[in-house]
Amino acid sequence: MQIETRPLSVQDYDELAQTMKRAYPQMSESIWSKKSIEKLTRMFPDGQICITVDGKLAAVALSIIVNYDEFGDDHTYSDITGNYTFNTHTSKGNVLYGIEVFVDPEFRELRLGRRLYDARKELCELLNLKSIILGGRIPNYHKHSHELSPREYIRRVRDKEIYDPVLSFQLSNNFLPIRVLKKYLPEDEASRENAVLLQWNNIYYSKNPNTMQDSIIRLGLVQWQMRHFKDIDAFYEQVEFFVNVMGDYKSDFVLFPELFNTPLLAPFNNLSERDSMIELAKLTEEIKERISELAISYNVNIISGSMPVFENNELYNVSYLLHRDGRMDEYRKIHITPNEKRYYGMKGGNEIKVFDTDCGKVGLVICYDVEFPELPRILADQGMKILFVPYLTDTQNAYMRVRHCAAARAIENECYVAIAGCVGNLPKVNNMDIQFGQAAVFTPSDFAFPSNAVKGEATPNTEMTLIVDVDLNLLKDLHHNGSVQVMKDRRKDLYDTYLK
Repeated sequence: MQIETRPLSVQDYDELAQTMKRAYPQMSESIWSKKSIEKLTRMFPDGQICITVDGKLAAVALSIIVNYDEFGDDHTYSDITGNYTFNTHTSKGNVLYGIEVFVDPEFRELRLGRRLYDARKELCELLNLKSIILGGRIPNYHKHSHELSPREYIRRVRDKEIYDPVLSFQLSNNFLPIRVLKKYLPEDEASRENAVLLQWNNIYYSKNPNTMQDSIIRLGLVQWQMRHFKDIDAFYEQVEFFVNVMGDYKSDFVLFPELFNTPLLAPFNNLSERDSMIELAKLTEEIKERISELAISYNVNIISGSMPVFENNELYNVSYLLHRDGRMDEYRKIHITPNEKRYYGMKGGNEIKVFDTDCGKVGLVICYDVEFPELPRILADQGMKILFVPYLTDTQNAYMRVRHCAAARAIENECYVAIAGCVGNLPKVNNMDIQFGQAAVFTPSDFAFPSNAVKGEATPNTEMTLIVDVDLNLLKDLHHNGSVQVMKDRRKDLYDTYLK
């Protein structure tokens, strides 16, 4: 499945009309005209956003910029749009006004509405506008209008006593209700012609020109408790719990540990270690697809720890980078530990590369790999800014090897390094009985970073999440102006690290 958020064009109109009819079957006579879409995409192309799923138009958001002081909080849809001419739009305005959002019912489980709202928020910040304002429908109000005023209905929706498909969604996206708008949309019978004036404030707004760049990346690390699951659905439930949490906190990445699905080995404990791992590998494709669906649904990029893959009679330790737009990348652990060779007959991968994401270039290595400094150095030379290291260590001294090497990689490659592992005990699973771990994010060591070069760390051996913001602009400044400039000061006239 491929998800793409992009500007809407007039060439999308035929699909737009059909999608809108499916979204609003009771208002099919109110479909946008091609002339209106043509005008909106011409005068404010950045404000007209659509999402496609496998190339099919699935969701649309339309917006204009207005000088809100000219309208105030008591207006109708006709007022704000200039009687549907959109002549109220001005590039010198101060508010992004939402005039339409709809999602094809076929794709509503993918939470595309949230993506549209996130895209609007990013646009509002980029254009340095004060806020996003819109008149939100309350389509379930007609079911309660005989007993509740609009004001009382809004209060009950806000208190979660009543569910409204539009208002509940907008409240969950941090829009605040300002007032009730009477006769906002005369054709909206379901809302009894009412709407709720909603506002989201841009906390980065400045009267000075906006210089904010999208350099802050939020990392979500899962410190995973090993536990037995009654079935694979219980495993998925635990995975989705963490992804949901990270999605709520607007994380850009979620990192799971190495071999975090090995509790599912329990039913195969009567087999040898290798044969049981081969049985577990049969579940990998299904698990990868399910977690990819979560990445799309919760709008986060997920590094799915690692899982076994059995291919051509060989076992590999594989991590998947599951992008929130539906793309999938994989990395096969290159350096195999003596334990993995002895018990599972694991084989190392042979591809070293960085991955392009919507947050820039990232690297991915698995556990033992981080103890070989040549590998992250090659990734850094390819432009990596964040290195993810899922690991699985049984004892504290094993963990300390991973930790200290990861911290060194951050300093010598002028990048951030995020590590996450499993914790706790797993009885009745051969060779997986104990784990020690402490998730952490390491930084270079210079004035712009924490004095101990640790941006954040979890409590050891406790199931929890660690959420950390990292700033890519600090890495750029370090490279050019740092106290030491490791990547620039290498004596390449004497030595080099290169990929064969």
